Amino acid sequence: MKILIGTRNPGKIEGAKLAFETFYNDVQIEGIPVESGVGEEPVDSEIYQGASNRVKNLVKYAEENNMEADFFVAVESGITNKLGKWCIIQIAVIRDKNGYESFGTGPAFPVPDKYVDEIIKTDLGKLMDDIFKEKALRNSVGGIAFLTHDAVTRIDMTKEAFIMALTEHINDDIWK
Repeated sequence: MKILIGTRNPGKIEGAKLAFETFYNDVQIEGIPVESGVGEEPVDSEIYQGASNRVKNLVKYAEENNMEADFFVAVESGITNKLGKWCIIQIAVIRDKNGYESFGTGPAFPVPDKYVDEIIKTDLGKLMDDIFKEKALRNSVGGIAFLTHDAVTRIDMTKEAFIMALTEHINDDIWK
């Protein structure tokens, strides 16, 4: 099974791979960086829009480069207060080779009010690197690994978002 993912971020690629391997055999995933069309730190509906835009741009890239895939996928992380409190959440979008598209979310974690403005102005990754005196946490375990004392990583959160998005694809008889 061939999957194209709209990023080169190793943590996102690994999370997606683990999700697909839960349900499919012989998973091959290739990361291709494509634009999200939203800000560096998506806010509210921009989170879904960014993931959806990446999938659309990935499909276009594949068509222009004569690449075939079974699935085109992307995941976008951002900040939202749509639940009444500020939190970070990931949204995964999956489009199959026939054009059927689904989405899913991963776990969310709270953001202290004192950091909200800075995250929106810059991005969560920069803030996490500053707080934990690290570099490029977003490309590995993510700041969530530090916040949860390694109980949950960015890879875990990404995997869960993709598993939720896959529910429509692995339950054709219910959704289609």
